[in-house]
Amino acid sequence: MARPADVTRRVLASAALALLPWLAACAHEQGASGGATAWRFDRIDRIGNMPVRAEGGPQVIETEHGKAVAFDGLDDALFLPTHPLAGASKFTIEAVFRPDGGAFEQRWLHLAEASGNAPPDASPPVPPSGPRFLFEIRVVGDRWYLDAFTAGNGYNKALMAPDKTFPVGRWYHVAQTYDGRTYRAYVDGVLQTEAEIAFTPQAEGFTSIGTRINRRNYFHGAVLSARFTPRALPPERFHIPGKARK
Repeated sequence: MARPADVTRRVLASAALALLPWLAACAHEQGASGGATAWRFDRIDRIGNMPVRAEGGPQVIETEHGKAVAFDGLDDALFLPTHPLAGASKFTIEAVFRPDGGAFEQRWLHLAEASGNAPPDASPPVPPSGPRFLFEIRVVGDRWYLDAFTAGNGYNKALMAPDKTFPVGRWYHVAQTYDGRTYRAYVDGVLQTEAEIAFTPQAEGFTSIGTRINRRNYFHGAVLSARFTPRALPPERFHIPGKARK
């Protein structure tokens, strides 16, 4: 008769073998999603374990999707001492935000390469027209359209579709991707426009939220989250909370 200890070992070994396919699938999924940097805007002193410099009076608000940070379109801004896509040769930038109208041109997410170790409280912290990524909007009456932009050594491209507008005052998921050849912009997972560019990786730097890095073109609305992935994701892999819009 087998001893209880031997029976226990056999049961555990069988269970482990049965779990191997599931563990392998988990490992594959973790590898597929590794390297992404996710930020939730639920406080204004730290975001993504990074210290934040807040200017003006951005406010943490409660929304149907959880906490977010609201910006008044006048002087509210957040600055982080990081460029989350530094060194990436391919990328996906996603964000969930709510535009609330206001000025025609609003630049609300700016990743900027820094040529030196300029402190984030300098004015401006980095050259505003150096290598960079931007999420902008153009507001026309009570509607808006997306302006995704990147520039660097040998490339400079804005992706805009002025004929594709959306109502202000709602939550949206926006994304820009680059797969090694084609640069694309999306709203709620729907392609807006695309172009081929000769992108080259950017260096370390800083991020501003709610304004351009040199404190211009302030944003009126709220930002819930952002996610930066060093590869091009298809729309079905975007992180759209409840399809973002309510």
